[in-house]
Amino acid sequence: MPQNTSDTLASLLESVIEDTDGADVHFKLRTALQLLDVVRVRNERISDTLSDVDLDDDLEERLRELGYVE
Repeated sequence: MPQNTSDTLASLLESVIEDTDGADVHFKLRTALQLLDVVRVRNERISDTLSDVDLDDDLEERLRELGYVE
C-alpha cells in the first residue's frame, strides 16, 4: 500500500499504463513517472540537508508543517 503522496502518484500512473493502449500515452506516463522520481530524490536531498542544519524553532516548525522535515 502506498505510504506517501509520491508513492500514491506512482501507483496511479503505473495502473493507468497497464489499463491503456498506445505508445504515445505510455511514453507520456512513463515520462511522468521519471519526473516523479526526480522530484522524490530532490525532496529527499532537501530533507537530508535540512536535518543537518541547526534551525530556529519557529522556522523548523514551519518547515515541518510544509512537509520538508520530519
